[in-house]
Amino acid sequence: MKIRNHRNLILLICLVVLVVISIFYFFRIDLTSDKRYSIAEQTKNLMGQVTEPLDITIYLDGDLNPAFLRLKKSTAELIDELSVYSGKTIQVHYVNPSLADNSNEREKKYAELESRGLKATAVYERDKEGKSIQKVIFPWIELSYKGRKIPVCLLKNILGNSGEENLNISIENLEFEITDGIRQLVNTDVKKIAFIEGHGELNEAETYDISKSLSRYFQVDRGVLGSNAAILNAYKAIIIAKPTQPFSETDKFIIDQYIMNGGNVLWLLDGVRIAKENLSTIGISPAMELDLNLNDQLFRYGVRINPVLLQDVQCASVPVNIAPAKETPQFEATPWFYAPLLLTSPQHPVTRNITEVRSEFCSGIDLVGDNKQVKSQLLLATSDNTHIVGTPTTIDLSQSPKTTDKAYFNVGYVPVAVALEGNFDSDFANRMIPKGLTNTRPILAKSFKARQIVVADGDIIRNETTGVASDSTIAPLGFDRYMNQQFGNKDFIQNAVLYLTDNDGWMQLRSRTLKMRLLNKKITNNDRIVWQLANTLVPIVLLIIFGIGYQIIRKRKYTR
Repeated sequence: MKIRNHRNLILLICLVVLVVISIFYFFRIDLTSDKRYSIAEQTKNLMGQVTEPLDITIYLDGDLNPAFLRLKKSTAELIDELSVYSGKTIQVHYVNPSLADNSNEREKKYAELESRGLKATAVYERDKEGKSIQKVIFPWIELSYKGRKIPVCLLKNILGNSGEENLNISIENLEFEITDGIRQLVNTDVKKIAFIEGHGELNEAETYDISKSLSRYFQVDRGVLGSNAAILNAYKAIIIAKPTQPFSETDKFIIDQYIMNGGNVLWLLDGVRIAKENLSTIGISPAMELDLNLNDQLFRYGVRINPVLLQDVQCASVPVNIAPAKETPQFEATPWFYAPLLLTSPQHPVTRNITEVRSEFCSGIDLVGDNKQVKSQLLLATSDNTHIVGTPTTIDLSQSPKTTDKAYFNVGYVPVAVALEGNFDSDFANRMIPKGLTNTRPILAKSFKARQIVVADGDIIRNETTGVASDSTIAPLGFDRYMNQQFGNKDFIQNAVLYLTDNDGWMQLRSRTLKMRLLNKKITNNDRIVWQLANTLVPIVLLIIFGIGYQIIRKRKYTR
């Protein structure tokens, strides 16, 4: 009897010590293999910066199917996890946009949410009788902090993926998407980026949509380089968007030494010059190498843009008039082989889980040099049915190959965009500083750690514009009005700039992977009743067996 009391006392003391330790030392343990209930250290630090109450409104509510219920549950669980590390209370509100007294009130709610940027998603389901039912849901949350509100989309919709795959990808990206919105609300330090001008680059209207998106994160400036060698020092990254005129040695030096001091560059360069106005009028255009006087500099950094054009079977479509002359025009969608839909790498956070990127008159990229201190990764490439057109040549719209011609489309997976990271060699090592520069310093022959992304197509960042001046309209970046389809151009450029300026590892959250554990639909449909009964009756039967067994053992023990 004394031994039993002694053991109970030790157990009680251990429990008290454990409770005391848990009060002073907070910890959580995630036993899942893919760490689905763990959040990153930078997320924990971010939540510690929340100094005011944070309100989160979840609009993914109402009569949801099991897949969207899983997304809703994962969102709620993540928010609960964030609240643990938050310095202030997180208030969560659930709103069902479809809950209304009548259809008019419901439509008003929908319109009000759409006006705030929360786009609805139509979900098609089948009832037990096989009839198709359409439901409207809003897979969004809205963050409110210090009087500011930011909407966050929870659903990723990648073309070609099944619904289950897209929902799994959405759950994988929850931490990045939600913390991305919180960072915009919490951070007070304004980083600056710049579009470089002075070499025939895309104008402000042609980059308006991406500039608007990037302005949520950065102060976006534009301007020429001039003669001040230190003019770029204050910028976290610079963007060179589709230049058409050669760079001077002075401008090359400023960019080179900016990189040597740890600066980051997004290059969007054409390898071939095309007269697009001739294509739209007479259907013929010469194509020749575009010399921007950057070949030596890019070669030193580890890349070469080849002066070729890429044609791809996987491409955008354009309307072509197939009606005879002098008859009513009759347009038919025709493959535009010079507008490849580029494949995105699932291995890099810039391109992971984004849909294809639309290009036009893109060129190929080669990795060159032997700098072991520079790491390169593929971002965008053509499909396995590609043809390389050398230059100089003539583009004739009346001549179009057949998509089934394997002898013509005989090349595959040509790189169009690459990411470079590391310590770059200077293009101006052992050279004189160009004349006329001010605020110069001794030339750095080797860079601090820096990042560059090189894209062999300047049109990837260009949004379409129609009209002139006040009558002009700007289409969303990546939207193809002929195909009525949104491609991944905006996501790619935005992720590229965030990657270039990311010193805290936030983009690595986009590399998170969760294993899909889906039920076998055939078995669940055919054996639904069996599994429902098993899940309902088996626990009860086991409980009864345990109760009877316990009573028998207890009776035998105390009746001896």
